[in-house]
Amino acid sequence: MADERETRPQADRQLCGLVRDLASQIEAHLRTRAATLGLTPTQATALCELTHPMTLRELADRMSCEPSNITFVADRLEGQGYLERHPHPDDRRAKQLLLTPEGSELRGRLVELLSKDSPLAPLATEEQDGLRHLLTRALIR
Repeated sequence: MADERETRPQADRQLCGLVRDLASQIEAHLRTRAATLGLTPTQATALCELTHPMTLRELADRMSCEPSNITFVADRLEGQGYLERHPHPDDRRAKQLLLTPEGSELRGRLVELLSKDSPLAPLATEEQDGLRHLLTRALIR
């Protein structure tokens, strides 16, 4: 029992370090791939998350940040011709973000670039599914 108490904190620290290292590798991978397309990492993340029309608040929730931060990102992507704001069909106070055809094409290129040499590429599909399941369980509180 004493050995378990001593090794559990050590194992937790090691696991947290591994998760932190993986997150750093994923961030670096995103940063380099985004740069090849002239995007910031935040713009790239927004493009990846825009899988369907959504409001700024919905996008902010998906990106785990404040809507005011997403406004700047959306403004930049809109200025570059990658997304448009349209009236929300059910809420006249809200706007929906929609990718333009150019934005959809860029998103496709980005997703393809991110899949190449990904830090998760060494894992088989089943292993990635298992990791996804375990991380989801760890994040649910």
